[in-house]
Amino acid sequence: MAEFMELEAQDGVRMTWNVVPGTKEEAGNCVVPVSAIYTPIKPFPNMLVLTYAPLRCRNCSSVLNPFCVMDFAAKIWICPFCFHRSHFPAHYASVSEENLPAELFPQYTTIEYKSPREAACLQSVFMFVIDTSIIEEEMAFLKSALSQAIGLFPDNSLVGLITFGTLVHLHEIGFSTAPKTYVFKGSKDVPKGQLLEQMGFFLNKSKPLTGVIAGARDGLSSDSIARFLLPASECEFAINSVLEELQKDPWPIPADQRASRSTGTALSVAASLLGACFPGSGARIMAFLGGPSTEGPGAIVSKNLSEPIHSHKDLDKDSAPHYHKAIKFYETLAKQLVHQGHVLDLFACAVDQVGVAELKVVVERTGGFVVLAESFGHSVFKDTLRRVFQSGDKGLGLSSNGIFEVNCSKDLKIQGVLGPCASLEKRSPMCSDTIIGQGNTSAWKMCGLDQATTLCLVFDIVRKDIPDATVQSSSSQFYFQFLTFYQHSSGEMRLRVTTLSRRWVAGPGSIQDLISGFDQDAAAAAMARLVSFKMEIEAEFDPIRWLDKALIHICSRFGDYQKDTPSSFSLSPRFSIFPQFMFHLRRSQFVQVFNNSPDETAYFRMILNRENVANSVVMIQPSLISYSFQSVPEPALLDVTAIAADRILLLDSYFTVVIFHGSTIAQWRKAGYHDQPEHQAFAQLLQAPRDDADAIIKERFPVPRLVICDQYGSQARFLLAKLNPSASCNSDGHRPGGDIIFTDDVSFEVFLDHLQRLAVQ
Repeated sequence: MAEFMELEAQDGVRMTWNVVPGTKEEAGNCVVPVSAIYTPIKPFPNMLVLTYAPLRCRNCSSVLNPFCVMDFAAKIWICPFCFHRSHFPAHYASVSEENLPAELFPQYTTIEYKSPREAACLQSVFMFVIDTSIIEEEMAFLKSALSQAIGLFPDNSLVGLITFGTLVHLHEIGFSTAPKTYVFKGSKDVPKGQLLEQMGFFLNKSKPLTGVIAGARDGLSSDSIARFLLPASECEFAINSVLEELQKDPWPIPADQRASRSTGTALSVAASLLGACFPGSGARIMAFLGGPSTEGPGAIVSKNLSEPIHSHKDLDKDSAPHYHKAIKFYETLAKQLVHQGHVLDLFACAVDQVGVAELKVVVERTGGFVVLAESFGHSVFKDTLRRVFQSGDKGLGLSSNGIFEVNCSKDLKIQGVLGPCASLEKRSPMCSDTIIGQGNTSAWKMCGLDQATTLCLVFDIVRKDIPDATVQSSSSQFYFQFLTFYQHSSGEMRLRVTTLSRRWVAGPGSIQDLISGFDQDAAAAAMARLVSFKMEIEAEFDPIRWLDKALIHICSRFGDYQKDTPSSFSLSPRFSIFPQFMFHLRRSQFVQVFNNSPDETAYFRMILNRENVANSVVMIQPSLISYSFQSVPEPALLDVTAIAADRILLLDSYFTVVIFHGSTIAQWRKAGYHDQPEHQAFAQLLQAPRDDADAIIKERFPVPRLVICDQYGSQARFLLAKLNPSASCNSDGHRPGGDIIFTDDVSFEVFLDHLQRLAVQ
């Protein structure tokens, strides 16, 4: 386990199999696919940045790396991917065994190149799209949060503003004499040409007859752009004036109807405006939604309150009348934004659904953020918004315009990527016929990415048979190279190159080698992404059955047992926690959609799809820490037996952080003992989990929800839902001061018992 984390600290990569199955049949028997979970621009303290262009193979375009074979006498290097021989160019003339360029040092398997010529002044562009069909109280919360956010903008960033309800208002903040807006009908889409004409972009110069209108190059003067997008330093007063006077949508709402809300039209206007003014700039559309879209393209429900918003059951039965139409509209919008290189960030704050499930395709393909909270006054929303604009070491390191490419050995093919990116449809011999996620390509667009954005690449082993022993001993390595070309937050264009080598094994004696290279945390994260993807695209897919079959197959292949003797079954330490991960994954919010709305499920899966292995594992199997007078804070089993009357528990399930007080602790707290000087130790005991929870919240993005609850209280459900029900209403024996869980779910012990019985058959 530790060595896998060291590899991640060096290259930002975790692989499910660090010793790779060598043939297609062998890989099929391993069940968990050969996957790499990679964080493309993970920050490294000693990252080497070279100020010259990378040297590429003429045949396959891979970059010179430590795994290349050198012939120093002839000044030739051999590419490990296609075995093409290339001559070193003139500026590498002095290369020798004693005088190596940095990219050939064995410790620099990950390296960055920056071109001094291309250092452009990066102008961040933010287009706020604000929902006004919300109640006055929510409007006040939102205005307050946005006023604070505007003060945090970098000075050279440009800001624009669109508000929408029944109608869509595009604010001309550059017109200082008086507030001025362009109004569009919310019930129909506004084509880009019509938008530009209506806003008078071509009054002084005739409109180009053909081609795409893209920024100053096509006659859009900087003055006409500055009417709608102004530098933050100049427009702070103008935007604050608009926000102060912003009222909720004035159109009356009949008692039996929902508010009129034209989300789709507003986003379309924002996309078209940015596409005309700043194509390829990494601009961000930040949408603040307070309810479901009911008007125009992208509507998810009708205005009639008699029609409920869709549930998972409606989607399964195909009885959600607006769903497919909305998905189609947002897929078109996603394509437009990816083509323009722009990002959609979604801040959805409402008790009801707002359409996150439908908007998922746009947010995920453009690499945007998503935040789901109950109100614009909630700390989850306010603190997350503040974190987006934080700079320095605590900032997110927002980068843009990424292009991600993969090279790999000829016996490997790429099935696809699960994560926040969009296919560039670059067909190559490396593409597998099986498609997972964004597949059928070897290059992907990442319009927005930050230091934590993580992709999961799934590979196919194509070799049919085992090569003979001589070939196997000489070339028993598979090579992978990940290239990320992106615009750094400083404005420079950079190329990060990560090159990996992994040994492959095949044949009768290979099982021990495969076991030694299995990373169970990475495997759990990959299986979670895979099962979420399959649930979304495969009709009639049974996730529980699929996970169970996979786990039984793995245990019967890699377990140690005598046939038909369950008691003899044991797993190597490399696999020992994997069944536990699968047990919790089966019960997690990614698989169990009951009691979650389609919006919540989409939100959970979008966060899972962009997080690294450590965070994904916390989502699947939350961590639990116990605090008591008897001992220092210590990890506790994620089991109902961890609950005791004189104990405080801290649960971190990634989306929520729960501080749970046992019944005795809660009584003492209510009696105010912690305020009395003679009970200092009790005050410290209460404060310790609070400090640890604050530390978790400070580091995490989006900010998790903090729940402080007592045993037998209503909010204790946040903890009980995650615990293994070893003591339930169906089991005997109940510890005094402990708790039981009212559920028909089987406990982990019963699950393991069945698993052993089936694995040894």
